Amino acid sequence: MNPALITYGSLLSAIALEVIGTTLLQQSQQFTRILPTLGMALCYGAAFYLLSITLRVLPVGVAYAIWSGLGIVLISAVGLIVFRQSLDMAAMIGLGFIIAGVVIVNVFSKTVAH
Repeated sequence: MNPALITYGSLLSAIALEVIGTTLLQQSQQFTRILPTLGMALCYGAAFYLLSITLRVLPVGVAYAIWSGLGIVLISAVGLIVFRQSLDMAAMIGLGFIIAGVVIVNVFSKTVAH
């Protein structure tokens, strides 16, 4: 199988699981609800395992920048859609800068294997 596909597939899966885990964290109500708490722990554990797979190829700083950047944007979208939380213009501009940073790292950095 293509190593880039494994690397980026693992990273995207890790990000998705982290976003699901964070959504469950919100629903756990400070760990007072058992099923969301267990789901959160499982999602975070699987997310970190998948992130570790990406570290075979990507430098930790680059992998973490992609992970955290996309995770922030996605969990903000979940907060907006699922939890009806609002974002002001400053927040949206900041999220736009995060997306731009992830794109710059992936498209222009020679550190990232293409």
